[in-house]
Amino acid sequence: MKFSSALKFNAVSEWWEEYIDYDSLKKYIYQLEKQQQNLDTSYRDLESNEHTSLVGRPSHAATDSIFIPLLDKELKKVTLFYEHQEKELFDELNELEELITKQDELGLEGDHYADDEEYDEEDDESVSRSPEGQRRRRLSSSANANRMQGESSYVRQSPVRHRYSTSSSEGELEDSVASLRRSISPQRTMQKIANTFGLIKDLKDSVTSSGILETIWTARTNYAYDTRLLFKRRITNLYVSVSSLRSYVEVNYSGFRKILKKYDKVTYSELKDQYLHDIVEHSSPFLPSSKDRLQAATDRLVVLYTKCVARGNPSLAKQQLKHLQREHIAWERDTVWRQMIGRERRGEGVASGGGLLAGASLVKGPSVGVFVIPTPFGRLSVTRKMTYLVIALVVFAVLLNTHVVQGVEANRCFAILVFCTILWATEAIPLFVTSILVPLLLVCFQVVRGPEHEHLSAPEATKFIFSSMFSPTIMLLIGGFTISSALSKTSIDRILITRVLSLAGTRPSTVLLAFMFVSCFASMWISNVAAPTLCFTLIRPILRTLPPKSPFAPALILGIALAANIGGQSSPISSPQNLIALQNMDDPLDWGTWFAVALPVSAVSILLIWGLLLASYRPGRPHDGPTVGQRERENELDDRGTLEIRPIRATKEPFTIKQYWVSFICLGTIALWCVAHEIEDYVGDMGVIAIVPIVAFFSTGILKKDDFEQFTWTIVFLAMGGIALGKGVTSSGLLDIMGELVRDLVDGFSLYNVVLILSPIVLVISTFISHTIASVLLVPIAKEVAASLGGDHQNLLIFVTALICSAGMGMPVSGFPNQTAATQEDDLGELYLSNIDFLKNGIPASIFATLVVATVGYLLMIALGL
Repeated sequence: MKFSSALKFNAVSEWWEEYIDYDSLKKYIYQLEKQQQNLDTSYRDLESNEHTSLVGRPSHAATDSIFIPLLDKELKKVTLFYEHQEKELFDELNELEELITKQDELGLEGDHYADDEEYDEEDDESVSRSPEGQRRRRLSSSANANRMQGESSYVRQSPVRHRYSTSSSEGELEDSVASLRRSISPQRTMQKIANTFGLIKDLKDSVTSSGILETIWTARTNYAYDTRLLFKRRITNLYVSVSSLRSYVEVNYSGFRKILKKYDKVTYSELKDQYLHDIVEHSSPFLPSSKDRLQAATDRLVVLYTKCVARGNPSLAKQQLKHLQREHIAWERDTVWRQMIGRERRGEGVASGGGLLAGASLVKGPSVGVFVIPTPFGRLSVTRKMTYLVIALVVFAVLLNTHVVQGVEANRCFAILVFCTILWATEAIPLFVTSILVPLLLVCFQVVRGPEHEHLSAPEATKFIFSSMFSPTIMLLIGGFTISSALSKTSIDRILITRVLSLAGTRPSTVLLAFMFVSCFASMWISNVAAPTLCFTLIRPILRTLPPKSPFAPALILGIALAANIGGQSSPISSPQNLIALQNMDDPLDWGTWFAVALPVSAVSILLIWGLLLASYRPGRPHDGPTVGQRERENELDDRGTLEIRPIRATKEPFTIKQYWVSFICLGTIALWCVAHEIEDYVGDMGVIAIVPIVAFFSTGILKKDDFEQFTWTIVFLAMGGIALGKGVTSSGLLDIMGELVRDLVDGFSLYNVVLILSPIVLVISTFISHTIASVLLVPIAKEVAASLGGDHQNLLIFVTALICSAGMGMPVSGFPNQTAATQEDDLGELYLSNIDFLKNGIPASIFATLVVATVGYLLMIALGL
């Protein structure tokens, strides 16, 4: 949880304005960061063609002199409020002690209930809970309170501005005191026995004869009961107030420490230790003597509670007071802040409008439908997804009852294939739900056939489909998730990335290329879903210091997204489409062969996309719309790159033993995957090797059960559904029918011509639908095309298809990296990228990447004998 959220969650709501203004200070830090970056510029005399430094890098003293007064202002506010509250609380405590002393002196002499019938404090439940009993207690309590206000003037409400659950009603207080008495089990048992046999009088006589004198704190009269009840309220309220003030001090100290740490990190200053130890810790709220006074006040309240309520039992007094304090905290935090934080944790904090609803409203707006249909049960709003679902069902029903292809099973499988394709393309229902639906359709519509083309019964078909779904490829995917989670949890990915980026310098073109290669490399190991998110976090300090409307910002964001897409083709575990390709290969490629082709293809593609972005955005310019003088020397300005990027500072933390262990296991697992073919007599398949990191990380405690639960299981089920559909297409005979059609289409074409024909088809489909779904549909077709060509080129066409599936990145919805990039906003809430950015740069980038696969990749595959 961010500290700003934790501050709201732990603050006393009535004191909110008196806490450190953490959010405002953080904004000031970012403003200072931008001013610091703007000062570190250079001046160019265009007439004399001289380039000199306008001012040097500003010293830490320059920013410190601006930020320290802001800290002093907040510290003064906190100090004044603390001193005022402390004085009020101690005045209240002293007065309470005086009142208890007077009550001791007064004793039972002030009992005005002498004419009332005495009742035992453990009276029968039915009497005390009856309306008459409750009315009698309320009247007696009211009379006692009026007398105490008039004669002793010591019963008054606490001045501390709190809402206390312990004082919400007298009935609740009576229940609380009753529960306290019931907690003294031996006395309660003895008194109940006495009540049962009518021996109350004899019990009282025995107590009196034993020499134990009753006091106001132990007597069993109405007057004593109500007196203890009123003092319990005041002691409890004051105890909670003292605890709240202690929490106020701790939270504010954490606030100063956190904001100073952020200031040093952003401005490269060293103010934290000096200001925290020399200024903050010498202020009255944070002095050791202040903490001791608050602790002493707490101890004094425990003593008073022990005397007035707990019948001299200090351990019971502490237990009761802590319970009441927890009850108060739980009630206090059950506010809109807690609900907002809970919604944010559950991913519900973003409404349809693109942000948190204003005013902390927790009601979602109604979903907007395409049109509304009146029904007898009300108005039905039909959404776009509902329309797509109805269309898919109609098409499915029509195809089931239409003879499209030869064979009953093949025709039904074709209907299922089209139905699932529509659902996957339109996302009428979640993608993984469609995948889970595939086995149900294959079994219920009797699509699966046996090896001899005989019809399989439902139980046999079920075993066949489910046994094929959990394959070594799925285990390989889970192993990839494990490696990704371990690298992220131990911060190895961030450490390596920041160390590489620290070498990039300050030139925009170099920084852009460095981030693109880092994004690609990260996508190879932590998936192309998490990698761009990590990179977007790292570029935030750079984006904050850029001039307004700088073209470098969209170029950098788009470059990271496009490079992450390219990274999806770089390793077998970087994306599900690669695993689906391996699943369809009769003789799967080892990692070494994959790297030998994919790494050069990815490197060439990134360099071409980098050149495209430089030509399109010209990120060296400081801003859009240059001045007249700049227009005159525009070429020189662009070539020299006047914009200087703030360098990334590498972390200085050394590797820990845990990080070395994770690195060793990850590198060892990858090495085994690279030589999987050579050791298959011992390990069988790469899926077995994937068990190594799972056991190594979860058995040693590096990863926990929660980490396993947070794996992206939707992708696992998406891949499993694709495998099941592929088995259905094969066993039903539909693949043979499609193979005959493809064979007729490619008859007479050479292998390379087939690659050139297949490449644009794959690119177009993968641009408009999910890359994974595109591979599910197209990889079996590529496999059948290879069979129709003759020769041993199956792996080559499947490999080409999988690589081009990752190259479809021309639209904002083309893959997870593009979707993440399309949502990036600046400080004003404006999007960095528009649809035009994707069309203008994403489509050419997709074409470049496809051509690289069809040329460089094809030549490398032929050289490797594929």
